[in-house]
Amino acid sequence: MIDTGFILKQFVSFFVEPYGIVLTLFTLALFALFRANYSRAKLFFTSALLLLLLFSYKPFAMFLVTNLEESYSKFEDRNSSIDYIHVLGNGHTTDMMQPLSSKLSNAGTKRVLEGVLIAKAHPEAKLVFTGHKGKTEIANAQMNANLAMALGIPKNQLIINGKPKDTKEEALFLASFTKPSQRVVLVTSATHMPRAMRLFEKEGLHPVAAPTAYYKESIESYLSAPKPYYLFLTQVAWHEYLGMVWEKLKGAFS
Repeated sequence: MIDTGFILKQFVSFFVEPYGIVLTLFTLALFALFRANYSRAKLFFTSALLLLLLFSYKPFAMFLVTNLEESYSKFEDRNSSIDYIHVLGNGHTTDMMQPLSSKLSNAGTKRVLEGVLIAKAHPEAKLVFTGHKGKTEIANAQMNANLAMALGIPKNQLIINGKPKDTKEEALFLASFTKPSQRVVLVTSATHMPRAMRLFEKEGLHPVAAPTAYYKESIESYLSAPKPYYLFLTQVAWHEYLGMVWEKLKGAFS
């Protein structure tokens, strides 16, 4: 069954994120050029170029990323008892030509590794994996669980749900079977952690953050040249800020 709401959200979000903004402005510049509206063409083209340079500029990308990643410290409480370790989903491929270690996204692999490390220190805890299949035939939750089992986590320690399509649905799933008194550790990318914690707390959960997959780097010089990698990091951080704004807007109108 097609989830039109989810598809619509993905479609709209593209046009308000860096890639979509720049591409839209370049398209408008081209359209204005064909209409011989040269003043508008210059305006759109210049705006697109300047934004592309800004989004690809390391200090700008690091500013956005660092503000998110420094919200929570790394997980170091290895002694207290834990009931659940929830590892949030990320991207993957099912290409049979690739080994399991390569089938998960870089961030996804780090999330699983952090979850496994905590699970090995706390064998009493259940390791929860969530995440839908996207455009593949296997759920991301199952792919992550496969890696966890390959790293020595027994199957009876796992809880796997491949239905949640976003962080809110992942939070709803965990809230459906946990109690307020139970201790939950939430594992996700450091950039995603602030938004994830808000969504989980909104469902009455109070997880302990275990951020991983950090992107922040030191800035050696403010005269650095723009690079595609920093455009990617701007995109990652921008997506999180938009998500937080969207949740606040929904809360204001609900």
